[in-house]
Amino acid sequence: MKKAIKLLVFLFLMSPLASSIAQINPAHWKFNVKELSADEVELQFQLKLDAGWHIYSQKSDPNGPIPAEFTFEDNANYKRVGGVVEPKPHEEMDDIFKCVVRSFSDKVTFRQKIKRNTDKTFEVKGSMYYQLCNDGSCIAPDDTPFTFKVPAASGDTATAVTEPLPIADSNADSEVSVAEASQPAAELNADDNSEGKKNDKSILGLFFGALLAGIVTMFTPCVFPMIPMTVNFFMHSSDNKRKNRRQALFFGFSIIFMFAVLGAILTLFLGPESLNVIGTHGIPNLIFFIIFFVFALSFFGLFEIKMPEKWVNASDAQADKGGLLTPFFIALTTVLVSFSCTGPIIGAALVELATSTTNRWISLVSMLGFGIGFALPFTLLAFFPSVLKNMKSGGWLNSVKIVFAFLELAFGLKFLQMADLYWGWRILDREIYLALWIVIFTLMGVYLLGKLKFKGDEELQHIGVVRLFLSIASLSFAVYMIPGLWGAPLNGISGFLPPMHTQDFNIEKIVVDNKGAAVSAVSYDGIPADRKYADKLHEPLGYKGFFDIEEAKAYARQTGKPIFIDFTGINCNNCRKMEQYVLSNDEVKKYMNDNYVLCELYCDMNDITLPESEWVKDGERTIKTLGRRNLFFQRTHYNMNAQPYYVIIDADGNSLTKENFAYNPDPVKFLDFLKEGTTNFAKK
Repeated sequence: MKKAIKLLVFLFLMSPLASSIAQINPAHWKFNVKELSADEVELQFQLKLDAGWHIYSQKSDPNGPIPAEFTFEDNANYKRVGGVVEPKPHEEMDDIFKCVVRSFSDKVTFRQKIKRNTDKTFEVKGSMYYQLCNDGSCIAPDDTPFTFKVPAASGDTATAVTEPLPIADSNADSEVSVAEASQPAAELNADDNSEGKKNDKSILGLFFGALLAGIVTMFTPCVFPMIPMTVNFFMHSSDNKRKNRRQALFFGFSIIFMFAVLGAILTLFLGPESLNVIGTHGIPNLIFFIIFFVFALSFFGLFEIKMPEKWVNASDAQADKGGLLTPFFIALTTVLVSFSCTGPIIGAALVELATSTTNRWISLVSMLGFGIGFALPFTLLAFFPSVLKNMKSGGWLNSVKIVFAFLELAFGLKFLQMADLYWGWRILDREIYLALWIVIFTLMGVYLLGKLKFKGDEELQHIGVVRLFLSIASLSFAVYMIPGLWGAPLNGISGFLPPMHTQDFNIEKIVVDNKGAAVSAVSYDGIPADRKYADKLHEPLGYKGFFDIEEAKAYARQTGKPIFIDFTGINCNNCRKMEQYVLSNDEVKKYMNDNYVLCELYCDMNDITLPESEWVKDGERTIKTLGRRNLFFQRTHYNMNAQPYYVIIDADGNSLTKENFAYNPDPVKFLDFLKEGTTNFAKK
């Protein structure tokens, strides 16, 4: 009997825990105050994310997910020195947002330096606003408060402080005990480093991994076209083989030096973001375009690029004495032009070098391996230019030069469109960029067939098999790009193209809109045009519905249909994937429009302020925005805070399915979920 009573008590105590399991809280924060000097301290926001989850950088693209944001309450006891500093984020071109997405995973530390205005103990309060996502769902952002207790100037060198309230459940207990939270920052960092050491690869493995990455980088679009530039110099250099080989070796060592040493120094003194400026800022990209364009014109035979005679004579004189200025500057040009492609690859190692002490040697070895791998192909080509010189005739070599001229021209446009995006000129929109590429690769294919002639070309009696297949590849690539002129996504090269939003005419969107309207025109009858928030929010293509749950319930009673609730977000990547792969399915779309009242509840739309009559109390906090109210509704009614999330209810709010539906891009399973809802609704 006693055992039964104990079991009942245990189950009773566990019931609140069981009810909160569905809510997700993958972010675990620790806050530390690190003493820097008598009047300066550093506030450290240490974040540990569950596996698979990531948080977005403060410097995220405006067209991408919601960036992290830190807000500080006014306090006369301190003054902020600069903004919140973050390490180098992971950068990846996102096919859904059509922009570069910057994020952090696993562990990340944000730092804010402040200057004391008092010798007494004081608190720094504020809130964080951030979005979390994994491969299946996103958590809409909400204000998460933080508090730092800054000790008096003569206090401990570092003190950890209060944990923030979890974003999913403000009443949940912190995972960090008081004893752990009061550890000095140095001890916490030591624990983190010891954990990181367990995951470190061997130095040798890192070296060869970086070496392979450097070699692979050779085939990226902004590095590969540099080959003819470097080979051209060493082919037309002095006939002194010993001097040429010395220059070629120095050329390779110069590249390694720039990557391993100068890159590390630049990161340590200017911050991890400094290298990325070369690949993203408008001015460097415009300069790179001019360089590629000038070389393309030279390769086409318009003119020959020569150094001033004085420079050549001085270079020869220095070379005879062992001077190596010319190959050094050729190496410098090669490294600079390649930064937009090599930057994302070497970024992680450089950030580790700039922010870590225990892993410094690992980072240096990684950079050294990358530099060697990058320099190796260039150096081999520069070391043996006589192989190219001694091959039969110069006609084929001129053809290689012309082909590279086409490639220089095409890839040079990539740098121009980066500058165009940076300054917002809208000169090189997506369809114009594609039209130029189509023409360039078509002309290259025609040239390879011998139908175009340039200066230095020989008369072709016949074309070889290699030349034929290269022509087929070039012309096929041009044909592949043609549908992109009307809005086809061209996923294979989407990372090289301007964003889809720069496309003036997108037939795919027009077809989907018209097709959706044609399929479900009857279902649209009676839906009022003056629905709440319809002027600011949107449904998926081919759908029409509501953005307020009470309006949806009223219309459901009028039509006698169940309600399909889509908890979504403006900046929810996985929500867009569900729209693209599931909601766009013809069968799903028809079934949904014929049988359901759609209600889109945006959980991150906090730009819309609610009227005071619609404010909601969440404990001591008053919710005043549409996004936070929808998120509160999702948490309190369905015990979930992640999106996308799909719920089917009747007009009275009763659930019609055994389980709700989370992220799963399978139209068949989604359709089964819809049918379960209508079946149960018919039984009522």
